[in-house]
Amino acid sequence: MESRDLSLLLTLDALLQEANVTLAARRLGLSTPATSHALARIRERLDDPLLVRAGRRMVLTPRAEELRPQVRSLVEDATRVLSAAVPFSARALERSFTVFTTDHVLLVLGPTLDRILRTESPGVSLRFLPSVMEDWIPLRDGVADLSVCILGHFPSEFRTRQLFTDRFVCVVRADHPRVGKRLTLDEYLALEHIVVSPLGRPSSVDAALAERGHARRITRVVPFFTSGLLMAATTDYVLTVSDRAALALADTLPVRILEPPLPLAPYSLNLLWHPRLENEPANRWLRDVFVRAAAEAAPEATSVPRRARNGTAKRRQ
Repeated sequence: MESRDLSLLLTLDALLQEANVTLAARRLGLSTPATSHALARIRERLDDPLLVRAGRRMVLTPRAEELRPQVRSLVEDATRVLSAAVPFSARALERSFTVFTTDHVLLVLGPTLDRILRTESPGVSLRFLPSVMEDWIPLRDGVADLSVCILGHFPSEFRTRQLFTDRFVCVVRADHPRVGKRLTLDEYLALEHIVVSPLGRPSSVDAALAERGHARRITRVVPFFTSGLLMAATTDYVLTVSDRAALALADTLPVRILEPPLPLAPYSLNLLWHPRLENEPANRWLRDVFVRAAAEAAPEATSVPRRARNGTAKRRQ
């Protein structure tokens, strides 16, 4: 490798990230002709056009898509190597982090996360984005820092840590005319159902019903837990949903929380991050903040059936 190859690597990273010669030039602080000339050299070196026109815009070739995360990781590693090592200080940190998650996690951990961050690192901002099916891809590409999710399929090198577990409960409006203090399976199946599905996946509740030869009548499918809970509070539908999310809004919405009429397995919410950030001080600190927030706001002892707190009958009867 020649020294000029390292300069081409920076240019290649900018081109792959922006998919636009003019924007890549601005990112590099170069002229557009100079960046275009560098692209020509890279094309010759790699024997691939990398960027091709599609209508009015440029798109990456399959070879460029393959190179994109590799080059980004190399440039990030080189930047860290050449940066002066300074002791990490959360209070001095001025940075924005991007986290993929659902409003379930924000309902459970949001207030505690906010308090910890305001206390320890007021210069940090968090940008939460809705969960996506292949959440490991933006983590791999450096688009996001963390994902808080129910684990699915992802490359084995990714790192995970469990934050908290949750379980299913049934939620109906407080004065529901057809539901008493307990919900039988026949009553459950006779009702119309709301399903919260942030990723559009089938619910494990339906799998559990199918194992017993039953199916429920799903009337509404929504992407957000808050929307599902609000709809349950204002209709005669029943919502089978996260216990912790339901409890987070139980004092705000006129609902009752009931035990499901069939056994449903609990599930865990987990941190997911790319291995290149394993020892990066800021990311490691942020992961610790999530872990501490979960230990405080969602201790595991509360993930089993509980009695209503503060004597409020609407939480569970």
